[in-house]
Amino acid sequence: MIKFFLMVNKQGQTRLSKYYEHVDINKRTLLETEVVKSCLSRSNEQCSFIEYKDFKLIYRQYAALFIVVGVNDTENEMAIYEFIHNFVEVLDEYFSRVSELDVSFFNTVFHGTWQAHSSPYQIMFNLDKVHIILDEMVLNGCIVETNRARILAPLLILDKMSES
Repeated sequence: MIKFFLMVNKQGQTRLSKYYEHVDINKRTLLETEVVKSCLSRSNEQCSFIEYKDFKLIYRQYAALFIVVGVNDTENEMAIYEFIHNFVEVLDEYFSRVSELDVSFFNTVFHGTWQAHSSPYQIMFNLDKVHIILDEMVLNGCIVETNRARILAPLLILDKMSES
């Protein structure tokens, strides 16, 4: 089961956090600081799975952005690792549809980095849509959807409604 989902930049600033278990606000800040520190301090050659306290951390780096998922001990690390990549591909598909800006956010999805035709600001200023995408994929800490078309369907309907 997923305990939390974090998007963090290289400076250690949390850009998005979603908790699937209750954690006090004060403890969240401390937890995020420790988790980010442990992920940022690792080199690219090291494994992306970390045993941390009573759970595991699975993370992926996409240029200046780290996505960190905390899971319980029984969760499959590779499944979560691929889930993170699927999440990034969904973001890439949606935000490249929203706007065809020539600002490259990342390189290419298939070489371990991410290419979107949107700026990082576009994603950060649309965190509500990022939350919708995450909510379509994860329910109560369990991955419930991986199909990109079904994940994006509610957002595309919202976009059509806002245009009219």
